[in-house]
Amino acid sequence: MRLSSSLRGEGRIKNYRDVSSKLIFYDLVQDGEKMQVVVNCARVGGEKQEFRRISMLTRIGDVVSVTGYPGRTKAGELSIFATAHLQLLAPSLHAPPQAILDPETRFHNRHVDLMIRPQAGQILRLRSHIIQHIRDFFISRDFVEVQTPILSDTFGGAVAKPFLTEATRAYRGKQLALRIAPELWLKRLVIGGLDRVFEIGAQFRNEGIDNTHNPEFTTCEFYQAYAGLEDIISTTEQLLSSMARKVSELKSGKLKDLPEIGTDFTAPFRRLEFIPALEAAMGHKLPILHENTETVTQELLSLFETLSIPTPPMLTIPRLLDKLSSRYLEPQCVEPTFLVNHPEALSPLSKTSLVHNQRVSSRVELFVNGKELVNAYEEENSPTEQRRKFVMQAGWKDDDVIGGGGDEEGVDEAYCQALEWGLPPTGGWGVGIDRLVMVFAGAERIAEVLAFGGLKGAVNLGDGARSVNKKEVEEEGG
Repeated sequence: MRLSSSLRGEGRIKNYRDVSSKLIFYDLVQDGEKMQVVVNCARVGGEKQEFRRISMLTRIGDVVSVTGYPGRTKAGELSIFATAHLQLLAPSLHAPPQAILDPETRFHNRHVDLMIRPQAGQILRLRSHIIQHIRDFFISRDFVEVQTPILSDTFGGAVAKPFLTEATRAYRGKQLALRIAPELWLKRLVIGGLDRVFEIGAQFRNEGIDNTHNPEFTTCEFYQAYAGLEDIISTTEQLLSSMARKVSELKSGKLKDLPEIGTDFTAPFRRLEFIPALEAAMGHKLPILHENTETVTQELLSLFETLSIPTPPMLTIPRLLDKLSSRYLEPQCVEPTFLVNHPEALSPLSKTSLVHNQRVSSRVELFVNGKELVNAYEEENSPTEQRRKFVMQAGWKDDDVIGGGGDEEGVDEAYCQALEWGLPPTGGWGVGIDRLVMVFAGAERIAEVLAFGGLKGAVNLGDGARSVNKKEVEEEGG
């Protein structure tokens, strides 16, 4: 039955079925949607031999246009009944495979992967929706979105090894670095009077690649003047709870090929206090962590020996505490869990206080499925204390990373001087967007949520994309 007047559509041929010598059914895919096209010799006109000859000019993978009218087949499926032969817009010189079995081959040929695997495209669509939700969330709360420098002669906001480069004309001979975090730039804006700022952008750390790490990754950070840790926790719960509802709606519609969310983001989230929870899990007390560094290091190493735990490569207090946390605390954080009151040594940019004779930071990390998603704290706003903590950080002598990007003592003096102008009490927050998408998409590898699979998909391409050869694919049947 004809439903309306003639229309035109475009798409890529996903499949076709020869019902008879005069009738062919095509499945076209465009923008993630499938459309059935019925081409009947009686409707397009011409002799049977000519009909077959023209029909054989198009193949699976070709991009075509169709002119016809909508209607339903005898089986009741909504289709377009063509009134002319399919028009070839762009031929595919390769027959699309059913699947690419090797993950590395998939990311080196991402265009083919997206063409044949609907889930790949739906994850990228989900990522776009998540980023837009974050942006709308903060703008609705009167935050200002900003862009801070990616290339600079200093770097800070985290302890990480940067990518270094050099300008060819301006500042010739001066070493520059890609940013490892936007934090120090954003706090300068708060000092300047922008009380609520956020930025969504790429960060770069010259470090390893695994299932949850890529040297280039995306974060969102916000800074809010006069916000305390409880305000930040509440904001986090509101953002993720509303995001979970949004994602569930999407998965019941256009993103139906993605799995349901396996995590309950109903607020309030569970909380664990770092030092008491760690001591309970180990069955041993920690030393007083802000006392003599050498003594504390030796006591921690003795604890590692008692617990029969291999030590990390760099024997610094932060690395040792990180190792204990990853072994005893993070596995407890399957449901959304806030880890609070970290030792001061782990948070040199956070305010600190004395709790149970230990110096702890006003910091919170959110873990889901044992992986860190959010890092937030009340910002240190005393220039004197911040200098002390920068010096403390530099004293760990962790050769595996470079921290601060300031002078030889590891102090970012420019940032400390900015603090001298008065940073209001401020709450700061950062989320790894790639990991966030992994949680909501049900992805096990960070490469799955990146458009081109991360660094591994962007290097070693040879003469272009690697060929999809028979050893790495399941070929198209029929």
